[in-house]
Amino acid sequence: MGVVLVTLQFGLLLLMAWMASARVAVGPISAIAVVLALASVALVLWTFRHNRPGNFNIRPIPRQGGRLITSGPYQHVRHPMYSAVLLGAAAMALMSPPLAGWLAWGALLAVLLAKSALEERWMIDAHPPYAAYRQHSWRLVPGLY
Repeated sequence: MGVVLVTLQFGLLLLMAWMASARVAVGPISAIAVVLALASVALVLWTFRHNRPGNFNIRPIPRQGGRLITSGPYQHVRHPMYSAVLLGAAAMALMSPPLAGWLAWGALLAVLLAKSALEERWMIDAHPPYAAYRQHSWRLVPGLY
């Protein structure tokens, strides 16, 4: 199931990039889209500062021998990379045909919610302290969800 969700995630991101490419080619790009894209990149960099490549997996399966990270953005949300993906995808949705762009964004949100739910079950098995960590952190958006 994890491979299916990753495939859907990247397929939707490619679709959104393709839909947004027409606007990017002719411009102008809205300031809101630029801010969302920059916020996405900043969150990715902050996340990589605290969770180095090799400790996480693109699939929702925890890495063998991986460590549980609860610092940096992980103090606030359990899935900062998914949050960053959604911010970047929102930027693309703003540059896409409105209905199609936001439908694709909604589908991506559904995929990432399913992926995070699967990942959280496996994280509890791999890292028993994860269950307590879930009680005081948000899934994707601090103070909201």
